[in-house]
Amino acid sequence: MKGKMSTNMGNIVIDRDVLAKYAGTATMECIGIAGMASLNVKDGVAGLLKKENAGRGVNVYIVNNKLKIELHVIVAYGVSIRAVAQNVLENVRYKIEEFTGLEIEAINVVVEGVRIMDED
Repeated sequence: MKGKMSTNMGNIVIDRDVLAKYAGTATMECIGIAGMASLNVKDGVAGLLKKENAGRGVNVYIVNNKLKIELHVIVAYGVSIRAVAQNVLENVRYKIEEFTGLEIEAINVVVEGVRIMDED
């Protein structure tokens, strides 16, 4: 299913993959996020995705033209998971609603792992 908006000049349709990539990119901008997680179904192991694959760590559901977004993330070791998750919720909600015009019903942040970040 795709997100739809009607205007006086016609319809705007946004594919779920576009929404997922947008949400994933907005998530990766947040401090404390090591990356998006991709689950290996065979092993049940969460893998770290590169920025260009950020949309693969996101599930988008569209019901009655409202979005439900599930974000699978890996956080940096030593950060407050609650604070990072709250930042992700606010950033993703703002970016998706502001730039697409679609309403978000719910955002769920699923922490799949913790990663020790390199000191560079």
